[in-house]
Amino acid sequence: MFSKSCEYGIKAVVFIAQQSLNQNRVRVGDVAAEINSPIAFTAKVLQTLSKHQIINSVMGANGGYEILPSQMEKMTLLDIVSVLDGEEVYSACGLGLSQCDDSNPCPIHEQYKKIRTDLELMLSKTTLLILAQNLEKGLVKLKVKTDI
Repeated sequence: MFSKSCEYGIKAVVFIAQQSLNQNRVRVGDVAAEINSPIAFTAKVLQTLSKHQIINSVMGANGGYEILPSQMEKMTLLDIVSVLDGEEVYSACGLGLSQCDDSNPCPIHEQYKKIRTDLELMLSKTTLLILAQNLEKGLVKLKVKTDI
């Protein structure tokens, strides 16, 4: 449902947020290693996220990426998805048809419409702070052993 950029972006932001809870800034190589993403691709995604003020880029010897706790409280997954995948994820046809809508539905239009609505609701209610705290507590994971 999400692009690879968006999948990596969500994982990267959650990892950066979790590290930021402990006042740690992380470098692009550390993010790439943690989310199993190529460094150049990760750098491009992080640059986009920084440009849209999802994450903060700090230059210098103690630099890296961070997210302030005040940002985490307000930021939702919807914010990240909107930056990386746009709004199309909430309106696109489940079968990829270009002319699918209520007046010209594809075979799965009504079922997929509900899934898109539920997805948007879940993304809008899921804050970055909750995800970072759950990762910090070990309740969730960003990768499984087979991803290594």
